[in-house]
Amino acid sequence: MPRQLKHHVAGGWYHITTRGLGRRAIFESARDREHFIELLAGMVERYRIILHAYVLMDNHYHLLVESPEGNVSRAMQWLNTSYGTWFNVSRNRSGPVFQNRFKSIPVDNEGSWAFYCSMYIHLNPVRIKGLGLGKLERSREKSGMLPEDPDAELVLKRLECLRTHRWSSYPAYGGYVEKPAWLYCEELWWRGNEEGIDPRKEYRDWIEGYLRQGIEEPKLSSLSSAVVIGSAAFVSKVRKEVLKLKGVDTNEREWKRLLPFTDVISAVEKLKGEAWDDFVDRHGDWARDLALYAGRERCGLSLTELGEFVNCRNQSVAQSNMRIRKRLKQDQELKQNYEKLLNILEES
Repeated sequence: MPRQLKHHVAGGWYHITTRGLGRRAIFESARDREHFIELLAGMVERYRIILHAYVLMDNHYHLLVESPEGNVSRAMQWLNTSYGTWFNVSRNRSGPVFQNRFKSIPVDNEGSWAFYCSMYIHLNPVRIKGLGLGKLERSREKSGMLPEDPDAELVLKRLECLRTHRWSSYPAYGGYVEKPAWLYCEELWWRGNEEGIDPRKEYRDWIEGYLRQGIEEPKLSSLSSAVVIGSAAFVSKVRKEVLKLKGVDTNEREWKRLLPFTDVISAVEKLKGEAWDDFVDRHGDWARDLALYAGRERCGLSLTELGEFVNCRNQSVAQSNMRIRKRLKQDQELKQNYEKLLNILEES
């Protein structure tokens, strides 16, 4: 399995997820969860990690952490190794407990991105079919196939599940239980807080409002598949930094795909001085071929995806890429134009 490129810097915020091997349960009892939380508190103290939010599910967990020292990898290695060893010893078994390494997603600390990320984490226990918020139900709601307002009984079940899920930081955020010393709620409490209002109540109103209305805001639902969470400027900044890292087995293509092909088209138009529609069907045109090459190399698009942009078959796109790759080795002017194209993308 390819090893993920990770962007861990001092002061960075990260949404971390770890799943059980083969999606099997990693928490089989209350004692399992209690021990993991003990280790989580130990990780906070040992590695000086700031823990903003967490939730434990049966076969995975989510954390929202801040790393003042940029040592997330070491902290997570200690946490997962410690728990995995304890889990195996307590069951007289051996072998990996977790599926691959942990997944780490950079989160923009500016604006409301971290706030929404905490809401996404806290809503995990109620995203189940029995409460009308499974994947199928959420998809039907968005498409208008289900009524927007759930019935009152269903809302009460959702709220009870959210408020009583012991293995989450939400009860502390909502003021239902006392906040442990190793959990830092204050930063996000005050993010959406108006002066004079109890921050626990305001956070509670925000998140429980989603359960009452039954429909998630697009910003929340898009977090599950994100490679990086934040503004366009933050995404661009992190993408550039990550792609400078060296590594053979990485998820480099995922990071490349954060650059929209429409940005490449705009850059080529600027470079050529013509509109894309004027030369997109002109086979062999240097600007068209350069755009397709950049789409493959810089945006990580497949031949099929690029073919849809220029309305041609995979084979035609592949030939275009081979043609431009060969010309870039021989044609100095074309090489200069490609460098100019990259500079335009960098500036934008």
